[in-house]
Amino acid sequence: MKYVLTLIGGLLVGAVLMLFFMGAPRAKQMPGAPVQPPDAGGDAPGTAIVRIDENFFNTILGTIFKDAGAPAFPLKLASLKNGSQGDQMTMRYALFQSDCNDTVVLAQEGSGVKTVVRFADGKIVAPLAFSGSYSAPILGCVRFTGWAQANIKLFFDQSKQTVYGQVTVESVNLDDTSPIINNIITPLVQGAINQQVNPLEILRAPQLALNIPVQASHGTLKAQVKDVRSEVKDGVLLLHIAYDFKAERNGQPQGSGQPQG
Repeated sequence: MKYVLTLIGGLLVGAVLMLFFMGAPRAKQMPGAPVQPPDAGGDAPGTAIVRIDENFFNTILGTIFKDAGAPAFPLKLASLKNGSQGDQMTMRYALFQSDCNDTVVLAQEGSGVKTVVRFADGKIVAPLAFSGSYSAPILGCVRFTGWAQANIKLFFDQSKQTVYGQVTVESVNLDDTSPIINNIITPLVQGAINQQVNPLEILRAPQLALNIPVQASHGTLKAQVKDVRSEVKDGVLLLHIAYDFKAERNGQPQGSGQPQG
């Protein structure tokens, strides 16, 4: 009996220590470059400012929960990469699998918070309510609820003409769990969201590009985005989108640059 208790304790401590020293998997590398704030000297000629308020994003979230269902992400204990081979090994406790689905599910509301996007203090933040279950070693099926605090940073990939968002979970708050369970579940939830949500497409190429026929000159005015800047004010996200304009006549380029005032 003493041997069995020692073995169980060793497994639990080993799992906790592995999670502690390895940490949660970090968010994926983002395409493009981080979006910077506007220049102090003002916007360049040919810059459009797009205003997006919190209600826009939260209406989208509400529609997703209502019509598409709650987003769900599988939980993994840990993953290691072999630098020389590039192979990925995933540690699984198959012996202790049960009817748990090893998944964290975002909720529209729970644990005293609502899943929303907020623009405040120069940052884009998002409290995320969730629930889930995990087949933990020895402990069996662990069911949990809670909420996470996340921030969102913007990136712009000029080659793809796309603005991306990177969601990073900064903290996880579980409801009524023991320290051992908290130490196991917290990095799993954090890693699942950081790894599987990103990159998040905010604005895609068809939404940013301009293609305007000019009938009087039998030509077309086209524009691609060359730079994106952003600023966050209370309740509002302002995107400063700088365009590179080109005109074509009968399919032949006529010039490029900014429109003349």
